[in-house]
Amino acid sequence: MTGAPIVFFDIAGPDAAKLKDFYASNFGWKIDASNGIDTGALKGTLRQDPAEKIIYIGVSDIDAALEEIKKSGGTVAMPRMVIPNVVTFALFNDPAGNRIGLVEIPKS
Repeated sequence: MTGAPIVFFDIAGPDAAKLKDFYASNFGWKIDASNGIDTGALKGTLRQDPAEKIIYIGVSDIDAALEEIKKSGGTVAMPRMVIPNVVTFALFNDPAGNRIGLVEIPKS
């Protein structure tokens, strides 16, 4: 059995255009007009918000994953949210306070 994969990430800062230039020039990432990132290995996005980075972990059942997270010392930062035809996701804080995302990936 393999562990749950990291499936997406986002990076936020007060100046998204500056971040776009920084990551494209330093790492060769392709960043489109809507700030979607293609690293060649993993997709992500840039946000114009206070500085933060979030990784998103793929799980088959967000509600079940959040219950286990709570049992092991984490807290729910944002419950399961569905953006129709785009993504189902949630956010949690690990025991150290790191904010992490979950993305629901249907079972194959």
